[in-house]
Amino acid sequence: MKLFPRILLLLLALAPLSACSAPSAAPVEGQDYDLIANPGPFAPLAGKIEVVEVFGYTCPHCAHFEPQLKEWVSKQPADVRFTAVPAAFGGYWDSYARAFYAAEQTGVLGRSHANVFKALHEDRSLPVQNVTPAELATFYSSYGVQPAQFEQALRSQAVDDKVKNARAFAMRVQVPGTPALIVNGKYLVKGRTFDDTLRITSALVARERAAAPRK
Repeated sequence: MKLFPRILLLLLALAPLSACSAPSAAPVEGQDYDLIANPGPFAPLAGKIEVVEVFGYTCPHCAHFEPQLKEWVSKQPADVRFTAVPAAFGGYWDSYARAFYAAEQTGVLGRSHANVFKALHEDRSLPVQNVTPAELATFYSSYGVQPAQFEQALRSQAVDDKVKNARAFAMRVQVPGTPALIVNGKYLVKGRTFDDTLRITSALVARERAAAPRK
């Protein structure tokens, strides 16, 4: 007669473990993601599953998301290609989109990317609005880029073309704001929290992997 309470206690103890090990619910269209009406990846897939983040340096939500997103990206297998795409919504958005691509062109993007968020939202060493080319060049000079070289990159046709391409992509997939994650140019993720956003993105990546033709 005393076995029943012990069994009940054992089942109650195991219940949380069972809940943790249960698979997440499959993403639901309209709730967890929207299908993009005019689909297409940002860049040719070349056998990869593309995850794009449309972000803005001046966006505080993007700044808060950056460390968590970076950790998630670091855990992805080789078939996932992550691409950050700066939002070019006009005005100061474009100034920092140009800075992103100028940093890429001058070879310092990997070292400077997270620190631009820090300079804007923590140190306040860069202005959110009305940043000048000289201010940007001074900031990036700490990464070994000569100010004149950086300003030349900011004004270059290559940077201009990349900003236009980033703007066209964001308009085509109809991002409602930043940060926004897009999988294979097909799914616009609609997470309620950062954790939820990455959960849905992981599930959509798995869906695309399962749908890929076997080699």
